[in-house]
Amino acid sequence: MKSLLIVLILILIVVVLIKVVIGFHTQKPSHYAGTEPAFDLRKHLSGPMKSEGMIYGPRGHVSSRFVADMKGTWDGKTGVLTEDFVYAGSGQKQARRWSLKLGENGKFTATAPDVIGTAQGEVSGATVRLTYRIKLLEDAGGHVLDVTDWMYLMENGVIMNRSEMRKFGIKVAELIATIRPVSP
Repeated sequence: MKSLLIVLILILIVVVLIKVVIGFHTQKPSHYAGTEPAFDLRKHLSGPMKSEGMIYGPRGHVSSRFVADMKGTWDGKTGVLTEDFVYAGSGQKQARRWSLKLGENGKFTATAPDVIGTAQGEVSGATVRLTYRIKLLEDAGGHVLDVTDWMYLMENGVIMNRSEMRKFGIKVAELIATIRPVSP
């Protein structure tokens, strides 16, 4: 019995170590330095865009799907990115307005009404990482989640977005979406 307990503890330790060392949250912007095409926020998050995506719940099943009309505008080093979501099935609508401010060495900050504090972002090669805390709508439980967004610029100008949402360090949701430019 004692041997079985030791084996189970060792398996648990290995599983935890694998989750800590391997996985989505271990990515760093430096891993993508020099990748092409280079992501330029003022170019690739500008003008009208369309996003389609899915949100997976904690068990890995699709919990919601959405389509969003987006628009980015820039004035020098400051920008505004609006997102108007419509969720499949319910038809529920949600709007978010990001205020972006470019910094030095690929760093930038962002704020939005449902974001707690200031989001921290970094552009590196063909990628963007943005980390922030978000307060969900009351219909979605009103939870505060830690979010890590990764955007990957594809050769054709489409942006692949993958986000992970955590509560108390435990992954509770994942978002996969595309963002593509729309001709005006």
